[in-house]
Amino acid sequence: MLVLSQEEIRELYTMEECLRDVEMAFRHEAAGGTVTPVRTVIAHEKRGAVTLYMPSFVEEIEYTAVKVVSIFPQNVEKGLPSLQGVTLLTEAKSGRHVALMDATWLTVLRTGASSGVATRLLARPDARSCAVLGCGAQALGQVQAIMAVRPIERFWLYNRTRARAEQLADRIYSLYPEWKGSITCVDDADEAVSAADIVVLSTKATEPLFDGSILRPGTHINAIGAYQPHMQEFDAVTLNRCRKVVVDTKEGALHEAGDLIKPIQQGEWSIDRLYGEIGELITGQKPGRETDEEITLYKSVGIAFLDTMVACAVYEKAKRLGAGTTVTL
Repeated sequence: MLVLSQEEIRELYTMEECLRDVEMAFRHEAAGGTVTPVRTVIAHEKRGAVTLYMPSFVEEIEYTAVKVVSIFPQNVEKGLPSLQGVTLLTEAKSGRHVALMDATWLTVLRTGASSGVATRLLARPDARSCAVLGCGAQALGQVQAIMAVRPIERFWLYNRTRARAEQLADRIYSLYPEWKGSITCVDDADEAVSAADIVVLSTKATEPLFDGSILRPGTHINAIGAYQPHMQEFDAVTLNRCRKVVVDTKEGALHEAGDLIKPIQQGEWSIDRLYGEIGELITGQKPGRETDEEITLYKSVGIAFLDTMVACAVYEKAKRLGAGTTVTL
């Protein structure tokens, strides 16, 4: 079995590669080539945390994987990462468990790439400003993916605790020194949203973060934070202003996305207005953005076939380059 650390994966695998592999995974899913049970969620209510168990099989590459990821927001206060994960990769031809790898950075990368693919299809080609609401573990991947697909010139960062926004700004500056002076941290979410062509929502909020009436025509939203039924990052006004609401998978969204579940239960929005799954846009079954004025939204709760696809890509590349450590269990 090959064991790969987070540091090794960061050196091996780029956002550009992840964007390619995530798009291909959605193509396989759209063609019926994946088996992905709804993930098992174990809540740690006393700590406001969860552990997720996410299995999947991708037929085309003949690999299965299971990812176990824990999300403990209070870890930040202890100097520990809030998001931690591992992936076990299994060869479907033989049942051999061939790799065990850190999934923490891969989760950030593939979640960012999912939004990047959606942004490429749904954001205006000339989108140049981005607001990020929620500057925790997932935010950097979102920023990097959007920078890879659109000519972004300015970011607005908002976090309930301003220090987290400032930390993200410093992290971006350390990776991209040329961005110095192009990032603004704000204390009001509406201020960030009203200035942006693209909006990223990456929080654990249980109530809407902003007033949907302030969205500018032509805005695209990537909403990735509310991954349980009790969570919510945007309001029904936002949903009803969107010309196209797209999800990673309809099954996952209806099971877990509080952003959609709550307005449906309250009679403020209907699932009949869902435009489709991102795979339908990727494969050309439905068009992406059609006008400069339409407001679009991509809602993602995360799906395990993306983890299987990127884990396979990392494993195959590591074998070619001789990376990682081989162990016998």
